[in-house]
Amino acid sequence: MRYNFAMPIYEYACHDCKRRVSLLWRSFADAQEREAVCPRCGGTNLTRLMSRVAVVRSESSRLDSASDDFSPDGMPDIDENDPKALARFMRKMADETGEDLGDDFEEVVGRLEAGEDPESIEQSMPEFGSSPSSDDFGVM
Repeated sequence: MRYNFAMPIYEYACHDCKRRVSLLWRSFADAQEREAVCPRCGGTNLTRLMSRVAVVRSESSRLDSASDDFSPDGMPDIDENDPKALARFMRKMADETGEDLGDDFEEVVGRLEAGEDPESIEQSMPEFGSSPSSDDFGVM
């Protein structure tokens, strides 16, 4: 006897609260038949997204790739007074993780790429850097 215990996780964009959320469905049939509900706001105006594909790499491989940006003393080899250099470094490190770091990250890096001072960005976004809410994940 073969059991099917597949429980898919799908990502959605909630058009009510403007968040990206993940929903764990009890079965593929549930995901097709039931209406998705945002775990943050309870809204039902969701669009299913194409999830990113993760490539599994060894820690050694990731570190080798990232080490090109570090000086011999172990510090990032960037000009700390150059916001654009900081943005390039942040994008490279984000690419190494293979994760979607969200809209706040994109906003910060975009502002750095435009030459904005990191201190002013930090002052204008006091919530940035706080831990993400666990409400972005729901079980259906």
